[in-house]
Amino acid sequence: MIQTTRAVLFAAAAGGALALSACGETTQSAPEVATSTVPVFHAEGRPEKLSEWNLVRIDGGELTLNDRVTPYDLNSALFTDYAHKLRTVWLPEGQAAKYDGEETFDFPVGTVISKTFYYPRNGDAVLLVVDTTAGRLNAGFALSDVRLIETRLLVHREEGWVALPYVWNAEQTDAVLKRTGDAQQLMLANDDGASQDFTYIVPNANQCAGCHATNATTREVMPIGPKARHLNREFAYADGEANQLTAWSELGLLSGAPETSEAPRNAVWNDASLSVDIRARAYLDINCAHCHNRVGPADTSGLLLEHNAPVGPSLGLCKPPIAAGKGTGGRVFGIVPGEADQSIFTYRMESTDPSIMMPELGRALSHVEGTQLIAEWIAAMDGSCA
Repeated sequence: MIQTTRAVLFAAAAGGALALSACGETTQSAPEVATSTVPVFHAEGRPEKLSEWNLVRIDGGELTLNDRVTPYDLNSALFTDYAHKLRTVWLPEGQAAKYDGEETFDFPVGTVISKTFYYPRNGDAVLLVVDTTAGRLNAGFALSDVRLIETRLLVHREEGWVALPYVWNAEQTDAVLKRTGDAQQLMLANDDGASQDFTYIVPNANQCAGCHATNATTREVMPIGPKARHLNREFAYADGEANQLTAWSELGLLSGAPETSEAPRNAVWNDASLSVDIRARAYLDINCAHCHNRVGPADTSGLLLEHNAPVGPSLGLCKPPIAAGKGTGGRVFGIVPGEADQSIFTYRMESTDPSIMMPELGRALSHVEGTQLIAEWIAAMDGSCA
């Protein structure tokens, strides 16, 4: 039996980095937050504090998940200024998400998906630790070791999915709803002693929809990560390692899932044992395809970056931009085979200018390692745009 009750959190094997997040159980009455470990599902309204959901509790200097939460991770994740994350899902008891081999699973009303963003502490700074592990280890979570930044909730109500961003206070005792977003000045320190100041941006409610409304026609907010190809991987649960699709099925959280060998599986973008091609495609899929898909907000660009997009102009090869303005950097094509430094892709990924950079939301820093991967992918391509 995969244990999720009062799971504590997970320490990354590399660098000792920690992450935490949680979600909760449906009830109509307000809980005694100080003593209850039963979270609250709010079918309406916008609770001002994260504690009103009773998702987590602080006990003896540790942040602990409350009852019936299932943590999960993705094969490749969206880059957010080197922040670490742990994702969790909660479903109403007795209900399950319906498996889909391509799109986001069909979650029942009452589902809560959460994601907490944090950094390991390094004195007054936050530490840049690139997580290269494929799994998580169960461990105690000391608040003194990390700085919690924000917790984002996606709540499935009768009217659809609602995005609620909560920002943790300086005391790290609670998080407050910030529908208009927030900006925090942080200093990011490398393990070699170098550091850089940057502004961490918490998105406002409209910006949340900017990414999560993956269909430009319906404009419905939807989860992005819980798809078969992202979840088909091992996870180190409290009582042992298991494939997430298998675990979800055994827990009654997922119905209709095939054998894991028959389910799609994206690559881990920084797993050097895998080919550059499949890693680059996985990276673009999770970082770009929520807009750059056939029905997405960027569909008019003609650039399709989903995992199964055909290789050709729609993937950027020898494709001139439709409307990029100064975002081209004077470069002519999205991808020039064999010439990363002449490709618009790398120019926009390297930039931190809001009028140039891609993705245009969700980061203030350039993802050096991700850009290097895409540059390596382009450099290995044959052909020319002549």
